[in-house]
Amino acid sequence: MRSKKNPTLKSSKIRVGLSIGDPAGIGPAITLAALNKLRGKADFTVIGDASVLAQAAEIQKISSPSFKLIDLKNVPQKNFCFGKVGRENGRAALEYLDAALGLWEEDKIDCLVTCPISKEAVNLSAGKFSGHTEYLAQKTGCPDPVMMLLNDKIKFSLLTRHIPLSAVSSALRGENLESNILNTLKGLKELFSIKDPRLVFCGVNPHASDNSGAGKEEQEIILPLIKRMNIITGVAIGPLLPADTAIAQAYQGKYDCVIAAYHDQALIALKLTGFDRGANLTLGLPFVRTSPLHGVAFDLAAQPALARPGSLIAAINLAIKCTLNRKKA
Repeated sequence: MRSKKNPTLKSSKIRVGLSIGDPAGIGPAITLAALNKLRGKADFTVIGDASVLAQAAEIQKISSPSFKLIDLKNVPQKNFCFGKVGRENGRAALEYLDAALGLWEEDKIDCLVTCPISKEAVNLSAGKFSGHTEYLAQKTGCPDPVMMLLNDKIKFSLLTRHIPLSAVSSALRGENLESNILNTLKGLKELFSIKDPRLVFCGVNPHASDNSGAGKEEQEIILPLIKRMNIITGVAIGPLLPADTAIAQAYQGKYDCVIAAYHDQALIALKLTGFDRGANLTLGLPFVRTSPLHGVAFDLAAQPALARPGSLIAAINLAIKCTLNRKKA
């Protein structure tokens, strides 16, 4: 798949591709709710299934907003219901993602917003599936994607993603940490127009290990990484602080981005400080891709009227902002 350095914008509005994710999840409901609130904000192309969206609209008792629909007609209506894991739904969700990539390849969209996918459902239909980030990176030839999680108060870049906590230490010894930091710096500059990004690193262990008294990852991995990055970039990178201190100081505005060692270091803080304003941004791709901070929410999907579209709205607004900034960079 070819890459693009910059999106081609042929109108004054950003062309946003939006995949509905797992059709039985919360994606269809929040798609309709979000686009109702964002009328006229962008040129929207939704990739999904018309019958599923119609059901979601009927249950929510809302009118379907105006958007271009790529209807794959790939959800069997017999026995379909919201809120249940299903192999056919997993297959459909992956087909939406592939169709969205095709639209970008054909220069029909400028950026991509993805609603949540059920890894369990996709694995039932297509084998091992790690997640959107890894799938999009593999399809676009991006070797070292970075998961950035953020809201309007704080940004996190993750050194590891969806792995067990017991595997974090060994994963941090991988060879891609430098590219992770370089992609983070590039993303902050290009997508957020931050000229000289200020980074702070979270310690892995309590109190950043108290000089190896409570673990060795800081001394053996994180501090040598910071030293290498100072040499590679020629600018001051760091410091390393206990995770609670690093996050608190970034929240107060002292740093532009927190480098988190593992997933929940970021997610707990983000959901406490602004869940409905938070989004996931993949750095390193040849286009801007965002998603909500939450998953498929099968428990709520069975009651689409309860859907809260805040995080998807944040993801859409972020995709538009970052695409515009990338065009200017």
